[in-house]
Amino acid sequence: MDDTKSRMDAIRASEFPYLDESGQAYLDYTGAALPPLSLTRAHCDRLSHRVWGNPHSRSPASQASTERIEQARTEVLQFCGADPATYEVIFTPNTTGAIRLVAEAYPFGADTPLAMLADNHNSVLGLRHYATRAGSITRMVPLGADLRADEPRLEQELETLSEQGRPGLLAYPAESNATGVQHPLSWVSTAHSHGWRVLLDAAAFAPTSGLDLQAVPADFVTLSWYKITGFPAGAGCLIARRDALEALQRPWFTGGTVYASSAQVDWHLPLPAPDSFEDGTLPFLILPDITEAVRWHTAIGYPAIQQHTGRLTRRLLTGLRELAHPGGRPAAQIVGPADDEQRGPTVAFNLIDEDGALIDERACEEAAAAAGINLRTGCFCNPGVFEHRHQLTQERLRSSLARGNPCDMGTYQRLLPVRTQGVVRVSVGVANNDADIDRVLEVCADVARNPTDIREPRIVC
Repeated sequence: MDDTKSRMDAIRASEFPYLDESGQAYLDYTGAALPPLSLTRAHCDRLSHRVWGNPHSRSPASQASTERIEQARTEVLQFCGADPATYEVIFTPNTTGAIRLVAEAYPFGADTPLAMLADNHNSVLGLRHYATRAGSITRMVPLGADLRADEPRLEQELETLSEQGRPGLLAYPAESNATGVQHPLSWVSTAHSHGWRVLLDAAAFAPTSGLDLQAVPADFVTLSWYKITGFPAGAGCLIARRDALEALQRPWFTGGTVYASSAQVDWHLPLPAPDSFEDGTLPFLILPDITEAVRWHTAIGYPAIQQHTGRLTRRLLTGLRELAHPGGRPAAQIVGPADDEQRGPTVAFNLIDEDGALIDERACEEAAAAAGINLRTGCFCNPGVFEHRHQLTQERLRSSLARGNPCDMGTYQRLLPVRTQGVVRVSVGVANNDADIDRVLEVCADVARNPTDIREPRIVC
C-alpha cells in the first residue's frame, strides 16, 4: 500500500501540479476526471507537427485522420476486453449520445418490453419515452436496502415477461452515478438466460473498475472518456455486439452514414456499422487522443487505481461516520452503503444539524467552494435514488403533482414535500490524497455545527 501511495503522490506531482499550485482540492471525479498534463501536451504536439483533415475523403490529411481514428477503436476494444469479431465501437459525443443511439433505434413495441433499474441516470430513464411511445410494456425494478436493487424482483420481471414470449431490453448502470453502489455484472448473463438484451451504463464504473466484455458480454455498453482520463472531452463510445447492432432500426440518416441517397426519391443506402451510426464528421482532432488516454490509464493499472481510491473512500466513510455534534448526535448521514463493499469511490451524504434535521446540501457546497474544494450537490440526474430515499411512492408522487404544475425544481420540491431533495457527493480519483479527504471532512464538520440558511431558489437538481 505504501508503494501505491508513493506512486500516486508522484503521479499527482507530475501530471496534476495545477492542483497544489492553485490550492484546490478536486473531489468530483464522477462528474469528470482531471486531465493529466501528458495527455494535453501530447494533443498539442500531435496537432503541431502534422496536417490532419476531415476523414471523409482520400487526401493524405484525411487518411491520416482515418488511420488514427481506427487505431483508437482498436484501443477501446482492448481496454474493455472486447473481441473485435464480436464487438463494434461507435464514437459518440458522450455517454448520453451513445444511449440515444440505442433508444431511437431499438425495435420497441408490444412484443418488446423495457426493464430498468430505479437507480439510473436520466439519460437511461429517457429510454422509457421511446418504449412507451412504441407501445412497449415498461417495468421499473425498485431499490432495496442500502439503495441496492431488489434482485428477486428483477429476476421475477425478466422471467415473467420472457414466459409471455416477450424478451426485451434491460438497462442498468454498472455503478450508480449518485451513490457509488456497484450493481452485479452477473445480471448480464441472467438477462441473457431469459432471452433479453442488456444496455450497461459503464460511465461511472469504467474509471476505476475494469470491464471485461468477454466475461460480461453486455449487448450495449456506454461510456465517456472525460470521466475516465479527463481528456479528451466530447468523446464517448457505444460498444455494441454486432448481432445487437443488426437489430437496431435507425429512424433517419445523415451525412457520413450512407453510401448514397436521393433528393427526389425517398431512398438511401446505409453504410455498414460503425459508419451508419456515426452522424456527420467525427471530431477527428480529438478522437486520436483516446489512444494515448487508454495507454496512460493502462500504465497506471486498475489494481493500483482501485487500491488508491478504495483507501481514500474508506478514509472518507470513516470520517463521516465519526462526525458528531458535541452532544454525540451524528452530524452526517450516508446515503447508500456505509461500508466499502461492492461500491466505487463515490460517496453521497447529507449533513444533519443538532436537532437531527437535514441541512440543505447547498450550504456544504458554498462552504466547500469558499475553501477551494470542488464537490457536487443535488440529485445528479438520478431521481430514482432520491425518490427511494424520501419514500416517494408512485401514489405520493402522483398525488403531489396533481396539486400543481411545477415550473422549476423549487416548486417541485415544495409539492412533494421534502426538506431537501439532494445530497452532497464526494468522488475521488487518481490525483486525490489524504489531505483532500481531511479538508472536506473539516468543512463538513463546520457546516454541520454552523449551518447557513440558503434562500436562493432551487433551479435544477
